[in-house]
Amino acid sequence: MLPPAATPDGLAARCTRVLFSPWCRLGLLLALLACAAVTTLWWQPQHLLTGGRPAQLSGPTALVVFALAYGACTTAFVPRPVLNLAAGALFGSQAGLAGALAGTVLGAALAFGLGRLLGQDALRPLLRARWLTAADRQLSEHGFRSMLAIRLFPGLPFCAMNYCAAVSRMGWLPYLLATALGSIPNTAAYAVAGARASSPTSPAFLVAMGFIAVSALGALVVAWYKRKALRGH
Repeated sequence: MLPPAATPDGLAARCTRVLFSPWCRLGLLLALLACAAVTTLWWQPQHLLTGGRPAQLSGPTALVVFALAYGACTTAFVPRPVLNLAAGALFGSQAGLAGALAGTVLGAALAFGLGRLLGQDALRPLLRARWLTAADRQLSEHGFRSMLAIRLFPGLPFCAMNYCAAVSRMGWLPYLLATALGSIPNTAAYAVAGARASSPTSPAFLVAMGFIAVSALGALVVAWYKRKALRGH
């Protein structure tokens, strides 16, 4: 005896399950990131460093638009140092820092939300390697402290770490708070460097570049010790 034909309701339910399955959602995330990366390569936001902002944008409106664009660009893997330098060059040290920090938190929230919604269910079962398990445990159990250290010491790709945090069980509040607080020092240094780039011998520019160099060196030392600790688990 032949099985009964699938009803429209049953077919719709199966299609819905497939479309909302973890791997389909992960595929959607990868497609979105690929489209964002292509759009960013076409737009070339690094031209903000030389071309400036559009003439029709000025004042608070320009800063808000920049922060929104900053958040979208970091979600598409645009390096934050380029955007931070542009923030300082376009708006000055203080306003540039405010716009860059707002864009940083926005971009972190976008990436975390996309990763949590579309990628977590598919990727968590793949965390079987010992160092991946140790890193996941560190982010899940000590989320604020771990993310604060990651933000304070540059070197790890900003957007990649956002998606890694999304796969962990870290909460939204410690993630965003640690991002906001930990991003201040280096963002401020880059904003000052961008604002004073026209006078590279000025004390402010030299101090900013020195801070960036020292923090990068500190990041290498911390990463080396952390790698040894993760391998030891």
